[in-house]
Amino acid sequence: MRIRLTLVLVACAVVASLALPGNAQKKGRTRPLTTSQMMAGLIKPQLTILKEGLEAGPKDDDAWKSIATSAALLNESAYLMMDDGRCPDKVWSDGCVMLEKATVEILKQVDAKNAPAALAGVEGVTASCKHCHTEHKYKKQ
Repeated sequence: MRIRLTLVLVACAVVASLALPGNAQKKGRTRPLTTSQMMAGLIKPQLTILKEGLEAGPKDDDAWKSIATSAALLNESAYLMMDDGRCPDKVWSDGCVMLEKATVEILKQVDAKNAPAALAGVEGVTASCKHCHTEHKYKKQ
């Protein structure tokens, strides 16, 4: 009986720790990519390419394609962050929805070759980052 009670208490503690705010998943359940690796290898570089490319003003079709690729990869990353059990709570999922919507709007402006409007849309991307980081990154430090 004591063993069963102990196991139940341990299971409850694990479940509660996963549900608490500020407890972002380190990686998905079945794939090895960590959240930190995703941020460093995918999200930050693509956001940098997107922002710098739009600030410089795309000079040709290749520059527009590069910007569109970065926006599309950021859009896809919103889905990756929700996949494989990575999403710990509503703050995280809301931030991913914000990222998805912001990048869709940027892609519309890129299709129209409207660099100022696309650059304005980058604020939505950074707002989505801040939304999650406030709860999951900064509270940990």
